[in-house]
Amino acid sequence: MITGVVGLGLIGGSFAKAYKEAGHTIYGFDTDKTIQGYAALNGTVDRVLSFDNMKDCDLILITTYIKAAAQYLQDAAPHIDSHTVVIDCLGVKANICRLGFRLAEEYGFTYVGGHPMAGSQYAGFKHSRANLFRNAPMVLVPPMYDDIEFLERIKKLLEPAGFGRLSVTTAKEHDRMIGFTSQMAHIVSNAYIKSPTAGSHKGFSAGSYKDLTRVARLNPRMWAELFLDNRENVLQELDWMIGFLEEYRRAIQEEDEEELIRILKEGSDRKIAIDG
Repeated sequence: MITGVVGLGLIGGSFAKAYKEAGHTIYGFDTDKTIQGYAALNGTVDRVLSFDNMKDCDLILITTYIKAAAQYLQDAAPHIDSHTVVIDCLGVKANICRLGFRLAEEYGFTYVGGHPMAGSQYAGFKHSRANLFRNAPMVLVPPMYDDIEFLERIKKLLEPAGFGRLSVTTAKEHDRMIGFTSQMAHIVSNAYIKSPTAGSHKGFSAGSYKDLTRVARLNPRMWAELFLDNRENVLQELDWMIGFLEEYRRAIQEEDEEELIRILKEGSDRKIAIDG
């Protein structure tokens, strides 16, 4: 199989390494020519992916930022062959899938939205690894949901990555859920670490601090694009969070112990009910 990878950062580099390790041919492209050259030098990428040779690819994985991915799709669409499957690996789905499905219908290739649920606080090709996706979930937004043969074809194409589970959903539902499970977690972590107290935490912090701050270190430009592309869902989650925080603040300010116990128990019970 010939696999094209657009964007050779953490996600794209890990896909390229996984497929290469599985014995497949890799065509890779990155706007940073230093990274592209290094990926070729260390044997991960066999050829530079271009509009001239992408017709050779059985699978093209797009792993860039949102704006770059949309532009690349529009520019590349006339050059993609009808046998090729294109899967974007972006963290939000509604806008990119709408564009991808339209272009696929217009130019005759197959497009599927995708979101590999794996990553790291460290970015870049140098941190990519062939086992990044091993046993991780992969969320798919296909153009059709009731074609078993089609979904089996996509599953087969993704096998070299080693995903543990593939789930199928709509772009709308994906973005609603990811606004809570991923995007809010990054916002809360990033805001929490800004406390003036954080600079002197050493010797006073353990697991709870590490858990809450793990994703505070992030790629600002990438996450800004993700938050804005999923604006409505993120704002809804922020409004809920701010409302709950105001409840805690009010109970503490008013020294209302019973109310504080109530809302703390409410959160604890919610966690138990959700996780079982």
